[in-house]
Amino acid sequence: MRLKNKVAIITGGGSGIGRATCQRFVEEGARVVVADVNQKGGKETVALLPKGKAIFVKADVSQEDQVKRLIKKAAQTFGKLDILVNNAAAFVFGRVEDTTLEDWNRVLGTNVLGPAWCVKHAVPEMKKAGGGAIVTIGSISSFIAQPDYVPYNTSKSALINMTRCLAMDLAQFNIRANVVCPGVIRTPTLIRLIDEWKMTPEDIQREWGNYHLLKRLGEPREIANAVLFLASDEASFVTGTHLMVDGGYTAH
Repeated sequence: MRLKNKVAIITGGGSGIGRATCQRFVEEGARVVVADVNQKGGKETVALLPKGKAIFVKADVSQEDQVKRLIKKAAQTFGKLDILVNNAAAFVFGRVEDTTLEDWNRVLGTNVLGPAWCVKHAVPEMKKAGGGAIVTIGSISSFIAQPDYVPYNTSKSALINMTRCLAMDLAQFNIRANVVCPGVIRTPTLIRLIDEWKMTPEDIQREWGNYHLLKRLGEPREIANAVLFLASDEASFVTGTHLMVDGGYTAH
């Protein structure tokens, strides 16, 4: 088991990539704290896992006080903290001229400040544990320009350099920091957006599927497998970098 006796916090664990990551981590021996603003989804994730292997903590990562409470609850419940997965995200799209202050506050608060608050308060617990691993979920949008995606892509780009800086600052404490950058993944959030945008399966394949060299969308478990690798000791010499899990989207 690659995560035997490890304790992990996974933000946005109530669905999609977060839920799949919780499941993979528990399969590999970890105990997990499922953090999400969605109480229903978070509790459903815990219910899918073996009893005693997970707890749910409702937390909005954009709020530092809630993050402090999350970290404290994790340490109190499981006695330590080894792994932090920054997965929670706000999906705010649009052109710069249409993006409001409220939009910017929401996307930067969740996607940039959220991981920053989580790392800030997780690091002291990781130091006590003798080290740790931080894995943040970026995106192909961290690297490419996309039409009408200004706020979202801006936030995801920031995570790349934040992680490089974290890796540099935290290496002395045996804490590694990396990013997983997914392509288009078939998550509940994507399905909801597709419905809002009134897209058909044919539209999805044409608009997104064909951009991937593998000619399909990714699945949450495929991203969870990459997160698992970077969180495990198999990646003990990997820090300050990003792993593209995008079906070849950015290869051309």
